[in-house]
Amino acid sequence: MRYKAPNILSLLVCACLTCHCLNVHAQAGSSVKAQVLATERAFARSMADRDQARFSQFISAEAVFFSAANALRGKPRIVAEWSKYFKTPQAPFSWEPATVEVLDSDTLALSTGPVRDPAGKLIGTFTSIWRLEGGNTWRIVFDKGGEVCNQ
Repeated sequence: MRYKAPNILSLLVCACLTCHCLNVHAQAGSSVKAQVLATERAFARSMADRDQARFSQFISAEAVFFSAANALRGKPRIVAEWSKYFKTPQAPFSWEPATVEVLDSDTLALSTGPVRDPAGKLIGTFTSIWRLEGGNTWRIVFDKGGEVCNQ
């Protein structure tokens, strides 16, 4: 899903996480948080743009993505498994960060937010852990989707 980037300072998003709604604010207090927010958005945009090569650039070599059946370990296995999501002209889902938090060391970050179907219906949530690699590149090291409670 493509969207116009909102003013981060005034963004207030309600996302249904772990079976209850929480008010979450996009973080804009530091340039590092802004970097991770922009990286997560670019990662999501690679799916929307159907660009699997760009998608793979965001994944760390030793990443772990959790799936329903098991954990996918390593970039080659993750990219191979996720290739099924790039086969159709329209992305099967989209996501956007609602919350970003960064360690004081500015080397590890968490992002989380809603996952939507092509019609925009909330179908899940995601949680991703990003690590600063090579001094200036954020790459995802852990990723896990979550269900949405029907209330």
